[in-house]
This record gives sequence, structure tokens and C-alpha cells, in this order.
Amino acid sequence: MNTLLVLTNLPDRATAETLAARLVEDRLAACVNILPPCHSIYRWQGEVETADEVPLLIKTTEARYPALEEAIRARHPYETPEIIALPVLLGLPGYLAWVAAETQSDDWSAP
Repeated sequence: MNTLLVLTNLPDRATAETLAARLVEDRLAACVNILPPCHSIYRWQGEVETADEVPLLIKTTEARYPALEEAIRARHPYETPEIIALPVLLGLPGYLAWVAAETQSDDWSAP
């Protein structure tokens, strides 16, 4: 099973914690790291904007990614949230197996 590292940013810590907890509770992520706030500079609708954001590092599997993306989009306050999935090419086999096991659906008929 292919492991993914998914990145997103939230506008504040409370929103980040709520989303992270939900993703883990719903077995869409094995683990979510909530990083310290960062300052983002970006172009949005033709204007240069700035914002303080809280980055999340989400560990999941390729099989769970569609449901994870849907859950992020449904709960994210941004109109177009950053959701970037990076493949994990190498990693400690035991850790990667743990990610796979922790993202298995409680409904065994689901992916």
C-alpha cells in the first residue's frame, strides 16, 4: 500500500486541531503533525496577499486519499484550500505498515 504525505494550511490552531482530530478519528490519517504558525505570501485573485497559517503534515495511504481530500474540502474554511499529496518513496517498513494499518476503514467493505 502506497503511503502519502499530504500538506495543507489552516488559518489558526483551533481549526487545525479540530481538522486533525477528525481525520485521525475517521481513520483517514494515521497521524497529523500540527506545525508552528508560518507566514504565507501568495497571489490570490490578482492580488498579493499575506496570512499567518498553521501547516499540517498528514500521513495516509493512496487508497484513503480520495476520502481524505473530500473531508478536508468539506471542513476547510478556505474557498480553495492547499491540498498537496506527496508520495513517500522510502521509509521505515514498520512505520509505513503502521500508517497502512491505522488508515484501514472500520467498514471493511470500504477501501
